Amino acid sequence: MAYLQHHVPAAAPPAAETGRSAFGGGRPRTLDDFLAGDPRLAAVARRALRLVGKDIPLLIEGETGTGKELFARAFHRSGSRFDRPFVAVNCAAIPEGLIESELFGYEEGAFSGARRRGHVGKLLQANGGTLFLDEIGDMPLALQARLLRVLQEREVTPLGSSRVLPVDFSLLCATHRALPEAVAAGRFRADLYYRINGVRLALPPLRERSDLVPLVAQLLADESGGRPVAVAPAVWQAFARYPWPGNLRQLHGVLRTLYALLEPGETLLPSHLPEELLEVMPAAEVEEAGEPPAAPPRSTPAHGERLAEVELQLMRRVLADCNGNVSAAARRLGVSRNTLYRRLKPAPR
Repeated sequence: MAYLQHHVPAAAPPAAETGRSAFGGGRPRTLDDFLAGDPRLAAVARRALRLVGKDIPLLIEGETGTGKELFARAFHRSGSRFDRPFVAVNCAAIPEGLIESELFGYEEGAFSGARRRGHVGKLLQANGGTLFLDEIGDMPLALQARLLRVLQEREVTPLGSSRVLPVDFSLLCATHRALPEAVAAGRFRADLYYRINGVRLALPPLRERSDLVPLVAQLLADESGGRPVAVAPAVWQAFARYPWPGNLRQLHGVLRTLYALLEPGETLLPSHLPEELLEVMPAAEVEEAGEPPAAPPRSTPAHGERLAEVELQLMRRVLADCNGNVSAAARRLGVSRNTLYRRLKPAPR
């Protein structure tokens, strides 16, 4: 099953690019790391792999927190520019009055408050590497026109300068907005939209992904430095039921907090969960799972064996919740009926 697939660590990242993994922690990843696990995400990664090195702009779409920047970094590390700069710009986070100088840079004395010796803008910083424009749907209209010219001419003129500087970068953009609707409403330039929309890649929200178990296991392993963290079956069930409106970002934040609250060797129980996760659990189930289990044996089971047992417990609980309907349980778990039958089949004596 995809739940049990793990990846062999790669070499340390080059100094030009650092960042969190596709799972939110640990080493930076490549697109190959998205090929296992959730089928929809794997399909997006396979499509992106066919575009590596072809200088086609990508527009990465998805809800807030789905890992658009992590995916963009993985795309960067999968191509020939992997050892060159990866420059990320959050167009929604920079004040409108500063975004032009941040992108294009400026000469000394270009405006009141300008730094001595000027400032190299993000477009020039990305030269030779990858420029990632996050939340590009929030870019002011006036600046969209200047950006379009740069993308067409591949030249940058810093503020207060007459110098025209050539630039060469791979362009990746991301948005959680529906840009076609923004174009129709006049909030986004149609010509810029068609320039950045070489290929659209949509990342699925966490609630629609089938690889929650390995994601949680990976994030907990990242937080614990690889030490085993026991998770009660009722907690796995709460994770599966909760819709995760903040997606991977929210999951990562919740797990970091939960791990910080645990004593060494303590099992993660429903009593540790925040209120929003407890609300998706029946009260009887919370009460039943509230007491800590007996002390664990001296020898801790191997990580793979423990995760397999958790999967089996989760499958049995989901099947019970579906009143024994194997097809419904399989859909909910994101596996085939044959896989569910095979995993639940008693081992031969």
